[in-house]
Amino acid sequence: MKILLLGSGGREHALAWKISKSLLCSQLYIAPGNAGTAMCGQNIAIADNDIASIKQFILEKNIDMLVVGPEQALVDGIYDAVKTDTGTQHVLVIGPSKAGAQLEGSKDYAKEFMQEYHIPTAAYRTFTADEYEQAVAFLHTMQAPYVLKADGLAAGKGVIITDNIHQAETELHAMFMENKFGTSGHKVVIEQYLKGIELSVFVLTDGNSYLILPSAKDYKRIGEGDTGLNTGGMGSVSPVPFADEEFMQKVEERIIKPTIQGLQHRDIIYHGFLFIGLMNVNGDPYVIEYNVRMGDPETESVMPRINNDLVELFLHTAHGSLHQDTINISNQCVASIMLVSGGYPEKYEKGKIITRCEEVVDSQIFHAGTRRNEQGELLTAGGRVMTITTMADTLEKALAISNKNAETVQFDKKYYRKDIGLDVCK
Repeated sequence: MKILLLGSGGREHALAWKISKSLLCSQLYIAPGNAGTAMCGQNIAIADNDIASIKQFILEKNIDMLVVGPEQALVDGIYDAVKTDTGTQHVLVIGPSKAGAQLEGSKDYAKEFMQEYHIPTAAYRTFTADEYEQAVAFLHTMQAPYVLKADGLAAGKGVIITDNIHQAETELHAMFMENKFGTSGHKVVIEQYLKGIELSVFVLTDGNSYLILPSAKDYKRIGEGDTGLNTGGMGSVSPVPFADEEFMQKVEERIIKPTIQGLQHRDIIYHGFLFIGLMNVNGDPYVIEYNVRMGDPETESVMPRINNDLVELFLHTAHGSLHQDTINISNQCVASIMLVSGGYPEKYEKGKIITRCEEVVDSQIFHAGTRRNEQGELLTAGGRVMTITTMADTLEKALAISNKNAETVQFDKKYYRKDIGLDVCK
């Protein structure tokens, strides 16, 4: 099969790495890819949300399967664009329809969906810019901490949590009146703060049946001890020790099953990943958010633990026959540590030379923001540069090896958190 994978992050390198191992894959293209994905297939200079150019490439190269990594193209309706065109409708698309992608594309839609299908989530209200005064009044009825979420996509940075009511008001004003998140913040969800431990649960579904993939825990804050600004993710671990059989049974019965039933009830086409961001509140799961693709950096910890041929799973997903397959998950533990550019998630420099990758032992490097120059040197090309991922018998051992190799790789102003996973090892 000729496969086209969209995206350029660590998630896409992990997916490309896994797809390239499949005997069913004869040629893998990645658009636009990074220096790491170039080792798994052929990078193509097409933006991952340029639907017209993607469709043209599919026709030129006789692509059999399209795997969509990031969310923007899904929210923009790439599934529908490919499947409704007579020239490309034969292509198997891994990713939901535009209607299904609304679960991530609109926080308000997702909350309304959860409410209708009795899926446990935090209490909330949604406001638009012309309801600013009512939104401020509602904030004053809430208890701290205050949670504000931009309704639309905001590159993982559209959630504000603050203990200070005046800060909450300032942020609300910035979203409504100063376009802090562009049009994504012109509608804001204000919700109850849930106190507990976060984790990510991943499901692969054909819209009827589903397989539960390995769980993971990611670390969003830039600073150790979960302090500082939110990022796209500073690291992840899998499995999550507290997500035991009893807890996961609650997740399946209370969240996964009613979510799939809700998609069916609304006649939504959904062939792909469903990422459920959860909060474990005293042993009970609550949904924080849905994403309609894999997470990053969770994918880097989840993919190594899946023993199945990923392309075979994708075939069942696209053909609606996922019930014929089972998931084979490794018992080993995985720890992924993200190396980032100095200054991230705010202003940072690109183009720093990366060295000593060849000295990394017993870990897999998944590239995120990287590229090669004309001389073949590896350079930084983003805020999140690469993930050091290790698989071992225990999480403690995996973390120790990942930390050692994170220290080995060098580039100017490199930063990484040294406390990833320590909270769940205690």
